[in-house]
Amino acid sequence: MSDKLLNEGDSEAAGNPALVTGVGEEAPPEKRTRRGRSILFYLSILGPGLIAANAGNDAGGIATYSSMGSLFGFKMLWVMVVVWIGVCVVQEMCARMGAKTGKGLSDLIRENFSIRLTAFVMLAFLIANGGVIVSEFIGITAAMSIFGVPSWISAPVAGVLVWLLIARGSYQRVEKVFLALTVTFFAYVIAAFMAKPDWGEVIKSTFVPTIQLNGLFLTTLIAAVGTTISPYMQIYVQSAVVERGVTMRDYKYQRLDVYVGSTFSILIAYFIIVATGATIFPATGGEGRALDSAVDAAKALTPFLGEFAKYIFALGLLGASFLAAGVLPLTTCYSVTEALGLENGVSKSLKEAPSFWGMFTFLIVTAVIIAMIPGLPVVNILVALYLVNGLILPIILFSILKLVNDKELMGKYTNSLFYNIVAYGLAGLVSFLSVSYVLIQILGIFGIQILG
Repeated sequence: MSDKLLNEGDSEAAGNPALVTGVGEEAPPEKRTRRGRSILFYLSILGPGLIAANAGNDAGGIATYSSMGSLFGFKMLWVMVVVWIGVCVVQEMCARMGAKTGKGLSDLIRENFSIRLTAFVMLAFLIANGGVIVSEFIGITAAMSIFGVPSWISAPVAGVLVWLLIARGSYQRVEKVFLALTVTFFAYVIAAFMAKPDWGEVIKSTFVPTIQLNGLFLTTLIAAVGTTISPYMQIYVQSAVVERGVTMRDYKYQRLDVYVGSTFSILIAYFIIVATGATIFPATGGEGRALDSAVDAAKALTPFLGEFAKYIFALGLLGASFLAAGVLPLTTCYSVTEALGLENGVSKSLKEAPSFWGMFTFLIVTAVIIAMIPGLPVVNILVALYLVNGLILPIILFSILKLVNDKELMGKYTNSLFYNIVAYGLAGLVSFLSVSYVLIQILGIFGIQILG
């Protein structure tokens, strides 16, 4: 972001209080122009933070949020408030590190931690992300199947589009397309209002926690946290901040992007819960119904909201899966090449960064081929991938906290005491839930149930 752009934004947004006119008065043309420029300036700030947070609302995330509503109605809405704080804090720390150091998260882990830890994290991350990339293309094919398009057409076309978008465009162009895809998330807001929920009950459930001490509630809670705060989101936002060329001089605008993006992402998840909580849950007589996928959620809404709602939900799934199908391969390539000290970046050519583009192409092609295989056990695959992500997340979170509090690395931009209290508390809670989820799933494989 250039100094000229920053100066224009500062003068227009902060130095022109006269842009707001009195009631009933029409602003003069020059003031309307300045106000328009100010709005465009703040819209231009949006980028890595908004993209990274919304990539978390992928096919697996939509399925999780839909199940939260279909199983428990509005009772888990308060969870999203807690998760919102967590997403804001974690994403902000990574964006700050990227702006201060000019390096990606994997790069900093390689430089500041042991080779064994770096190798373990990157291998686990590659396996987990590789599987989730497949699930995103499955999400695309599933969404297109609702519109009558077979997987053997939708998967290859989506693969080609994603590859051309990333490989043939500059970072600025890729970012604009990713930002445009976030518009499709408004489909879930429309579905929520079509459901006509009891808004008084919705607001109450948002701020008054309800906890059920049973296995289904706790595992759903753990899945919600793990789905919303995923390792690839932290790696992407930091690498994207670096590639965007953000420095601490203009970081205040990047911080705004992170907070706006995190808030928008959580609101979308919130409305998904409202949509299914107001329709599917009451229809079960309060017993709840589990949903296997985002497509299952779209079809389940049809009896209550009609065919139009099914297509709206499918449109949201398509946009979400396409966004994540672009972000996830990029994040994986960033993380591995940074850890190995290799050239990387969307703005680099194939000759400049052959390993980066070779891995990116391999991930896309493999995902497309697997997504066309009929009868895949998608749910079982996702559970296994969440297990791997659950193991990685605590390591990533505490690595971030160690790095962001390193005075040699961050100088005066380390966390404040209050910020550390909040960050360590959230990291501890998220780590506990992630490890608990892993243990519950592993014990469940051997038929051991530790929760009722």
